[in-house]
Amino acid sequence: MTSSTAPGLPHDRSPKTDAVNDPDASQPAVNRPQTNDPNHADLPTLDTLGRDLLYVSAVRRTVSLALPFLLTAGFFVFGHKALDHAGWAQRGWWLLALACPVLLSFLTYASTSHDLVHRNLRIPMPLNEALLCAVELLAFRSGHAYRAVHMNHHAHYPEDGDLEGAAAKMSFGRALVEGVTLQYKLWWFAWKRPGTHRPWVLAEGSAAVLLLIACAALWPMTPLPAIYAALMILGSWVYPLATAYIVHTPEGPDEVHQTRLFRGRLLEILALEHLFHLEHHLYPQVPHQNWPKLARRLDPYFEQMGLKPIKLFF
Repeated sequence: MTSSTAPGLPHDRSPKTDAVNDPDASQPAVNRPQTNDPNHADLPTLDTLGRDLLYVSAVRRTVSLALPFLLTAGFFVFGHKALDHAGWAQRGWWLLALACPVLLSFLTYASTSHDLVHRNLRIPMPLNEALLCAVELLAFRSGHAYRAVHMNHHAHYPEDGDLEGAAAKMSFGRALVEGVTLQYKLWWFAWKRPGTHRPWVLAEGSAAVLLLIACAALWPMTPLPAIYAALMILGSWVYPLATAYIVHTPEGPDEVHQTRLFRGRLLEILALEHLFHLEHHLYPQVPHQNWPKLARRLDPYFEQMGLKPIKLFF
């Protein structure tokens, strides 16, 4: 099996470091898997796997980008209904309202924002950057701080300088507590790094603080903004556990064994087809909508390498 070199990358340079070290750089469609490990040089190129993995239909892309805003609106619509009703009807409306920030916490950081971080949706750059800012501000976070830290994770996991993946080396309890302060650490990490992302980080951090103040100030008129803010902040506390502790194994002997492989229909349903972290580490330019397809195409290679997937019943 042959491996081709992406245009603009010399043969002695790793696509892993070239593609993700600069938080301001675009995510190139590097042909090779992003691993520096010579033991796994036989991993397939994107040409072998199929470059259709890089494309998402306009409909799916539109739905992905619209969903965070629809879920935010849904919380306030259902929450208003809950405040206007009593008894079982009120409980039903509150359940619908609470489901919106739960899904929003999951779908922003893990999918929509994540694709915008990697610039995988093939939309104009100014629109991509504006949406990254707006979508993450729905959760009172900085999208460009997220990018800086996430790209550093791809470049440096499992080194000590990897802030995003640090929880993988912690105990379960410590990883859970880490979520309380992680967003502040991410922002400070991004702010300290030089680059054109810094004005975005400053503006987004300031906007998040102002939005939180506004939510608190509106309490005498309606509790909904404050409840929404509290739920979104609480939701972000589980990220170190969900995105670092559960999916990584930093003690593994090489890059392919330092991220867990998950399979099984039940896990796919529970995780909304998002437990493909190893696949993402190897091919970060593939948008999340195509992770299940990427996983199926990689299964024969993983089997040859002796990787044992984690399954939950079936």
